[in-house]
Amino acid sequence: MSNATPAHSKRFADAIGVFDSGVGGLSVLRAIRAALPEEDLVYVSDSGHAPYGDQTEEHITQRTLTVGNWLAEQGVKAITIACNTATVVAARTLREQTHLPVVAIEPAIKPAVALTRSGVVGVLATRQTVQSDSVARLCQEHGAGKHILLQACPGWVELVEQADLHSAQTEALVRQFVEPLRAQGADTLVLGCTHYPFLSDVIARVAGEGVQLIDPAQAVARELVRRLGEQRRPSGAHTGQTLFFTTGDVAQTQHAVTHLWGAPARVEALASG
Repeated sequence: MSNATPAHSKRFADAIGVFDSGVGGLSVLRAIRAALPEEDLVYVSDSGHAPYGDQTEEHITQRTLTVGNWLAEQGVKAITIACNTATVVAARTLREQTHLPVVAIEPAIKPAVALTRSGVVGVLATRQTVQSDSVARLCQEHGAGKHILLQACPGWVELVEQADLHSAQTEALVRQFVEPLRAQGADTLVLGCTHYPFLSDVIARVAGEGVQLIDPAQAVARELVRRLGEQRRPSGAHTGQTLFFTTGDVAQTQHAVTHLWGAPARVEALASG
């Protein structure tokens, strides 16, 4: 990625930066757009380094700082980490290195514990997320008297990156990780990766009736609104633009973004270094 942008040529002055390891963060971007229609949004898909869930903590931290610092250099007024893995590994470090508000997402274990009737909660996430100290802390803080099952779901991110949401292969891979949780009595499933809401139809079908899926995207949008405070643009004053960038293959990312965003989207290349 390029070096710092001169102050007089801030490309995205007053916009909100949002990033993920790939296109999964569009589930959060969708909630932000609904909550803040007047704001300009800049989304970075770090697909050239996806999936984060299989990377080392050092690499995830380096990528989080690289993308976060690039957004800051372009003049954004706030940054949203739309990636659970980047949050649990590197959100604290990014917050220490920027003056901007940083809003991040983490698995919604607290609300899931409040909603479960069986006392068993399943958390679907990447390997790095389920093994993180942050998730262990959330389980300890909110899981008293409940049984919390942590389930890594290798392969799910790649399905969403390819916009392969409804194939027989997708359903088989969803069954592989959801059915064991149901067999252990889980009646509430936390979507602990921002890619997973795009698989929610298949997850719900496999899980069966009476199972609640918890997606924290709207809570992240509400927190962003709160953190913006007086920096928020007046309602109705402007129709916000949404701009997309990727460090990966532009054509593949554009196909996935258009499919998942539900509207034609132009994706620009961003150097992955």
